[in-house]
Amino acid sequence: MKKMEKVHRISISLPEQLTVELDQMVVEGGYKNRSQAIARIVRTALLEHYGEKGSQVMAGSITLVYNEAQPNLKAQLVAIQRKHIDSVISSLNMLLEDNYSMEVLQVQGPVNKLNRVVRELRACKGIENCKLILSSAVIPPIHGKKGANDEE
Repeated sequence: MKKMEKVHRISISLPEQLTVELDQMVVEGGYKNRSQAIARIVRTALLEHYGEKGSQVMAGSITLVYNEAQPNLKAQLVAIQRKHIDSVISSLNMLLEDNYSMEVLQVQGPVNKLNRVVRELRACKGIENCKLILSSAVIPPIHGKKGANDEE
């Protein structure tokens, strides 16, 4: 059983219409109460805040939609992923209609580096959409310097 996290009570004031919409979100989102919904909103805002700056290590995904018909685009995308192989964990490609593809890259690393990867990908001609989604949880280390499961 997970230990209960210590909570702090705060008070906020909201415009009436915002309160009505929050209550609707509580019902539609399956939250037990306003506090749960607000905690989720704050967590999301903090992820965005940390995702815009800093060198905190975070895991996430980069979703790309691109036109495969663009000359040399696939080679550029592979070159960028190889350049950042320490941050790009894996990729998944899905074929869409009309020569378009969607690619999802699973990434982990310092936020400023992940944002640099996104900027490099967005700069490629033929990219229609490129978005980074971050998580505060990270993948655990798989291997130590000698390997986590090395037998001697």
